[in-house]
Amino acid sequence: MAIGPVQLIVLGFNHPEFHGEIIAELERLKASDTVRVIDALAVYKDTDGAVGVEHLSNLSESEAVELGTTVGALIGLGIEGEEGLEAGAAAGAAAAEDGIEVFDDEAAWDVLDEIPDDSAAALLLIEHHWAVPLRDAIARAGGFRLADAFISPLDLVGIGLVTAAEAAELDALERAR
Repeated sequence: MAIGPVQLIVLGFNHPEFHGEIIAELERLKASDTVRVIDALAVYKDTDGAVGVEHLSNLSESEAVELGTTVGALIGLGIEGEEGLEAGAAAGAAAAEDGIEVFDDEAAWDVLDEIPDDSAAALLLIEHHWAVPLRDAIARAGGFRLADAFISPLDLVGIGLVTAAEAAELDALERAR
């Protein structure tokens, strides 16, 4: 099976009040084959910046075994301890020997640094199943990805997709701290 485009989404929470709504929505998306959560972590930072991690996922046990702790490896968080860090370093070195540049300092993103002290974050590594046919059609036409980004609701006012009041409300929801 072809893997769809994969995206890392980092969601911040000042005082998380999880009531199962997020997991329920992820389950709905998985059931509709729209997206698959490859891996998910809850990361907590105390007032001194010390990090605690809890693994979350809606993967089946066999999927979890197959994929391993991918978010932790992707962001350099040794969730599997020193063994996991060494395994990740070995995989990166093997890819480099094959001429594949996995990461460079310019493209590096310190996700953990983005999380404010005394808060929490959910890190979701999501595969977009819905995009596989589109991506394949683009590739067959000779196209390729140049860039991608989420657009702020405030920017949508200028092109008439939302009103200023709607944009302010959506922006407040996205930036709530």
